Amino acid sequence: MSMFHRTTWIVAGFGLAALAGVSGASATTAQSGQNCTSPPGMNYMICNGQRVPKPTNRVVNADGSWREETRQGKCVVIKEKSASGEYKETRRCD
Repeated sequence: MSMFHRTTWIVAGFGLAALAGVSGASATTAQSGQNCTSPPGMNYMICNGQRVPKPTNRVVNADGSWREETRQGKCVVIKEKSASGEYKETRRCD
C-alpha cells in the first residue's frame, strides 16, 4: 500500500471518529430534556421525532435488588424490588 493510501485511510478514520463523537453528544443533549415533549401518562419523551425513555434514578445492588424513582408531574413514584423478589411501589406527592 502506498503512503498516500495509508494516510487517506488514517484521516478518514479520524473523521469518522469525530463524527461519531458529535452524534453521541447530540443524543445526550436530546435526553437532557431540551426540545422534548412527553405525552401525558407515558413513560417516554419524543425528542427530534424519536422515542426516548424518560430519565429515572435507578440503583441496582449486587444482590439483584433495585430501587427506581420516577417523577410524574408533582408526584414521585418509587419502585423497589428486594433480592428475594418482593416488589413494592409507592407514590409520594409533595
